[in-house]
This record gives sequence, structure tokens and C-alpha cells, in this order.
Amino acid sequence: MSAPLLSIGDFARATHLSVKTLRYYHESGLLEPAEVDPHSGYRRYEVDQIPTAQVIRRFRDLGMPIDDVRAVLRAPDPDTRNRLISRHLRRLEAELGRTRTVIASLRDLLERPATDRPVEHRHLPATRVAAISATVSTADIGAWHQGALGELYATVSSQNLDTAGLAGGEYDDSLFTSEEGSATVFLPVAASFRPVGRIELLDLAPVDLAVVEHRGPEEGIDRAYGALATYVAKHALAVTGPIREFYPVNRHHTGDPAKWRTEIGWPIFNTGPSLFATGD
Repeated sequence: MSAPLLSIGDFARATHLSVKTLRYYHESGLLEPAEVDPHSGYRRYEVDQIPTAQVIRRFRDLGMPIDDVRAVLRAPDPDTRNRLISRHLRRLEAELGRTRTVIASLRDLLERPATDRPVEHRHLPATRVAAISATVSTADIGAWHQGALGELYATVSSQNLDTAGLAGGEYDDSLFTSEEGSATVFLPVAASFRPVGRIELLDLAPVDLAVVEHRGPEEGIDRAYGALATYVAKHALAVTGPIREFYPVNRHHTGDPAKWRTEIGWPIFNTGPSLFATGD
């Protein structure tokens, strides 16, 4: 005796998946009906498919992509299935962590909107550095930056050398305005350093900067940028040139993001001696 069949409407009621969603799942090969009328195209489902549909609904409610859900359903054994599910749960936990960080940053912004951060005027001479440069999208800059910085530290260490100053980076304006641009991550090095692979030796031009410090992970760094831009607009003469950042405490020094420190430098025309000022 054949299993009872449900119309697509009754199956939608039974599973809380809309008819539109069921049609989409059919077209994507995720949940195919037991029977499709060759003339009318009318879909019918077996009652035994209800548990599968319920599982799909749970995974989709958790934001699992269609391809990943399909892989879970077609997993050849429980171990493979569990690995796929665990991978998605780790992704959810990471996203939850980022959401919590953004919420904390927003709450801090609402409760403490003032931008009175100390701003330092700093003159930097020409500097010889080991550097990695690339054209990078804004979406990829974080991962690229960490990879390039790690490679620089590892290469300097492999040559039994010490760094000759703070790690840093230069970022073209187009990274901020066009979501893609030139980025350079660098380490000041001794004259005996030998370039390897994609690492090259660069001479950074002398520059005068207005500098503000951001403490903690990258989330929330826009507040420091905003405070610095406000200060420069009111108290300095901005000049054309890339933003220069420095990383006195970074992932190389500690795995605790709360302890990271980033110094942001905005190019200015120096009209007086170095000073400390307070943005307002």
C-alpha cells in the first residue's frame, strides 16, 4: 500500500513552510515532492517527508545556507552530519560574538557620545620598512591585514632580527571612499633585513600627523576616526595623503583584543611644535 500523499497546501500547513518556500526548495533540489503531475505540475508530498521538512525549517531558522542544509541531509554517516552541523554552530557563535560587540559599542556611543580624545601632533622622518602591499577590498581588509602582519613578524624573526619600531600600515583614501584601494602593512627593520616572497623594502616618506589612539578590537574604531577628523577640521590643516596607522599592541603581542592599541595618523601641515591637544 502506497504512503498517503498530501497536497502542497496541506503539506505547508503541516510543516509551517509556505507554498512559495516549498516550491523554492523543490527547484533547488533541497526537498523534492514525492509526486508531480506531468500535466498540471501539481505537487504532492508523502507524510513521511514531514520530519525532513521540519529539520530543514529548523536549520533555515538558524540561518544555515541551502547548500549546507543539503549537505547535512545527504551526509553519508552521523559523524559527517555532526561535523557539518558543528561547523555551522561555530559560525553562529562567532556571529553572536560580533553582534554582542556591536551592541556594546552602540550602547557606549549612546551613553558617552563625547569625542574629547587626546590628539598628538607627530613628525615622522623617512623610515626604511619591510612591507607587504596589495589592492584590497574593504570587506577583506581585516583578514588581509592580520595575515600580512603575521607574515612580516615571522619573516623578521626567521632572520634573527628585531623590529626597529612600531608595526603599522598605510591606507589609501579609496579604501574608505570606494570600498577598495591600496593597502600597505609594514615593520621598521634593520639594514641587514633581506626581502622574501611578497615582502619588499620600502622607504616611507616623512610626514606630519595628527594622531589619536583607539583601544580594543577594530569594532568601534570609527569613533576614533570621527574624533580625529573633527579635531583636524577645527584645529589643523589637512593635507592629501594616506592614513597611517600604528599597532603598539596587536595580535602578535596578546590574544586579548581588549588590550590591543591602534594609533591613527591623519596627514596635516605642521604649523608649530609638536603638542598634545584635546579634540572637541
